[in-house]
Amino acid sequence: MKNAQCKKCLNKFRQKDIYTIQQFQYRKEPTYEWSVKYFEKSGISEWDSFCENCMSFYSKESEKEWNEPKI
Repeated sequence: MKNAQCKKCLNKFRQKDIYTIQQFQYRKEPTYEWSVKYFEKSGISEWDSFCENCMSFYSKESEKEWNEPKI
């Protein structure tokens, strides 16, 4: 039964396949605290649900932002 919905693409998927930005607490860089603030700017909270493809997209986008030179 598909009863969860991705906040980004709005596709429905199985509840057991939910990803949240809490997944990012396990990566070394950027820090989880930075990630939470980064996603808050986009209106994304720690508890919003995403499918695997969209979570992968956000992972790459946040890493790209983290690695951009700070002036």
